[in-house]
Order: sequence, then C-alpha cells, then structure tokens
Amino acid sequence: MSFFRLFLVAAFAALAVLPARAEKLTVYLDWFVNPGHAPLVIAETQGYFAEQGLEVEIVPPSDPSAPPRLIAAGQGDIAISYQPQLHVQVAEGLPLTRIGTLVETPLNSLVVLADGPIKQIADFKGKKVGFSVGGFEDALLGAMLKTHGVELSEVELININFALSPSLITGAVDGVIGAFRNFELNQLDLEKRPGIAFYPEEHGVPVYDELIFVVNNERLDDPRFRKFMLAIEKAALYLTNDSDAALAAFLKAYPDLDNELNRRAWVDTLPRFAKRPAALDSGRYERFADFMKASGLIKETVPLESYAVELR
Repeated sequence: MSFFRLFLVAAFAALAVLPARAEKLTVYLDWFVNPGHAPLVIAETQGYFAEQGLEVEIVPPSDPSAPPRLIAAGQGDIAISYQPQLHVQVAEGLPLTRIGTLVETPLNSLVVLADGPIKQIADFKGKKVGFSVGGFEDALLGAMLKTHGVELSEVELININFALSPSLITGAVDGVIGAFRNFELNQLDLEKRPGIAFYPEEHGVPVYDELIFVVNNERLDDPRFRKFMLAIEKAALYLTNDSDAALAAFLKAYPDLDNELNRRAWVDTLPRFAKRPAALDSGRYERFADFMKASGLIKETVPLESYAVELR
C-alpha cells in the first residue's frame, strides 16, 4: 500500500473517533438560578446534555416576563414559563407550545403569619391581601375566597411588588397571594415569623403545572427538543435517587446559593419535579383552561394540541 493510501486510511480512522460536534441550545430561565431549576443544572453537571449531543446555554433573564416573548419572536430555543401564563399568552396570539414540565404541582400559595389574625380563609373578609402580579393572582385569590363564602370585593388588594415576606412581617398586609411554598414559608421561618399556607388546589382551583418548557410553534419538529427532554428526565431521576450527591453538584456549580434558605427550598422542591417531564396530562390542561375562561382571564379556550404537545 502506498504512503498516500496509508495516510488516507489513518486520516479517516482519526475522523471516525472524533466526537460529533455538539448542537447548541439556548434555554431562558423564568428567574435567577434557584433550586427550582435543579434538573437543568444536574443535566449539565452530570453530562446528560452532552450524552444527547447538546451544548446547552442557561440564561437567567433580566426581565422575568421576557423569555416566552423572546421565544415567540424567534430568539432562543426554549423558555421556562408557567402554565397559567401560557394560557394567557396563547390567547393573546403568541405562537407558543408547551413541550415539557419542570415542576408538576402548583407552588403558588396564600400565606399568612402563624401568629396573625387569620386562621382560616373565611377570616380574610375585611382584611388586606398583598399581590405582585395582577390578573392571575387576584383570580386565584377570588376562587379560593369564594369556596369559603367571601367575595374578592370584600378584601383590600394591595400591590406589594414582590416584597411578600417583608410586607407580612411589617403588618402592611394580613396575607399575600403569590408566595411560593418552597421559598417564602422557609424565609418567614428563618426570620422567626413562621407562616401558614393555604394551597389553591385544595380550595377551589384546578391543579396545574407550575413550571413548564415552551418553544415556538414553528419549531416543534426540532430534534434537539426531544434530546433535551430525555436529558431532563434522566436528571429528574438522578435527583430522586441520589438527592445528596445532586445537591452537592448543584452547590458546587452555584456556590453563592449555598445558604440555609436554598438548602431548605431544595428539600421542599425535590418531590415536585416531574419524573416524566415530556408527558402531557391533557385533562389537567383542559380543566385549567376552563377555569381561566370562567375567571375572565381568557375569552375562549382553544384546542389543546395548539399549545401543548407530548414529543415522541
């Protein structure tokens, strides 16, 4: 065999063992990195994205409301969003579709101080309730109050601009809607002012997915999305099977989050991650769409397949 042929054989053999170039994928978070994003961090640190041939860039937003709109505008690949927000944005005409679930139970809750005047939801009549996001949160509150004979008009709503725990502690409000049960309750406890949470799904509100993955409708056939969801599923199972090792990996990646609040939030969030993140509960989405319509948050419901799918 000639030297030239030997050279070609060696060159092709070398190319055959070279790793395939990773496909890049951009994921916008809903907020700064926190334990609620653990499956993404674990998929990165444990190499599950790399196993799928993906190079994933995780981007915290400067404006938490921006990611779904960026995806709708064709900027970026995937955004973490909220099921209630998806219904509203689809009704507004944004071309968004849910392809997976990150946190499969509500985190939102109605919170009061344990030593305060409110012991049950009926006690809210005539009281002050703080909120951060108008529209959905007051609809949520209205539904919860109604199951206990109180009308939304019988409470005073105060916009507290995300100052949930401070507003409760200072007595500016008697309760807050929109408090995340895995964070605000722990924060209050650390401040030596423990709270009590009333859960929407136990008081007249259909259960829904808190955090979901959304993409642009025109890109549903992108093969990277299925690979991404397979990596997230593997990470969710690792979190379940090896939670201590997963926490160590998470805090090594984000050492600034190594504090008591985030460690507590980790424990409270862990059981809420979807174990089958690509699976779609059609009935859950349709029931919640009906609730959104009945609450006046959307005018009409649309076919489920136009805004939520299960990738295969």
